[in-house]
Amino acid sequence: MNFTPVDNTGRVDGYCLVKNVEVKTSSKGDTYLDFTLGDSTGEINGKLWRYNVAEHGEYKANDLVKIRGTISQYNGADQLRIERIRPTIDSDNVHIEDFVRTSGYSSEQMYDELMNIANSFADNNLKLLVTTMLSDNRENLLFWPAAFKLHHALRGGLLMHTLSIVRLCEGVCNVYPFIDRELLLAGAILHDISKIDEFDVNDAGVADGYTIEGNLLGHISMGATKIDKYAERLGVERRVSVLLQHMILSHHGEPEFGAVVRPMFIEAEVLSELDLMDARIFEMREAVAAASPNDFSARVWALDNRKLFNHTRSDLDKNPKLF
Repeated sequence: MNFTPVDNTGRVDGYCLVKNVEVKTSSKGDTYLDFTLGDSTGEINGKLWRYNVAEHGEYKANDLVKIRGTISQYNGADQLRIERIRPTIDSDNVHIEDFVRTSGYSSEQMYDELMNIANSFADNNLKLLVTTMLSDNRENLLFWPAAFKLHHALRGGLLMHTLSIVRLCEGVCNVYPFIDRELLLAGAILHDISKIDEFDVNDAGVADGYTIEGNLLGHISMGATKIDKYAERLGVERRVSVLLQHMILSHHGEPEFGAVVRPMFIEAEVLSELDLMDARIFEMREAVAAASPNDFSARVWALDNRKLFNHTRSDLDKNPKLF
């Protein structure tokens, strides 16, 4: 977190994004606010003791605030004891998009690369379907995250996750030349297209939660339906549409992980494996980077509750090589 020292007593101040806030009661019966605060560099837990709504105001997730307080250690982690807090005002000249993590790549560049790949397809059915769906959803794709809380929950994370898998697919096709490259790449580009229907996302690219459709249907079934509707409208060959729909419906691999069916042809299997790989590599990198050198991370629920070892031999600051 980027805080500015106020004096030599350890007090700091700065601007933060409220990631989460809860009203709680202490063991002495006092009301306090328990915050998760963040900026583009990380997060910190914050406590506002003896909270009084009339004095301190009310706060919710995705509020930008100015804070003064003291950082100390609690259970081995930094914690901010908040002394002053207020919402930001126009004269502060701060913007929410500067306080969220991003993919590290230009969203326009990632989008253009996916569009260039689709435009290079020799199969006119795949080219028409993929380029039209990318074009129609461009505005949201440029800032949409790939998840609510887990892998690639970043501004532009959906494009980053998609392009990462496309690059992995290209490598697999170099090893296995019998794979239908264009079908695999088309499935990779479209596999999470309905995450833009699954999450409520604010202008900063932060998911506030799930839409009603996201909760009731999920991006997998909505994605297959979206492809079916586009294909019918565009006159895309039915067989091509069905193959792509199957890739969407099966890309989570197993029913226990959300797949409607298991992959039933090679390209569907490759997409499923690479989707899992990219998500896990992201989660593992995050966990290892947070661990002390030559020590283990906390247990990671998304990775089968494993602890991960930071052997220090890797440069974890390097971004995936997408270009």
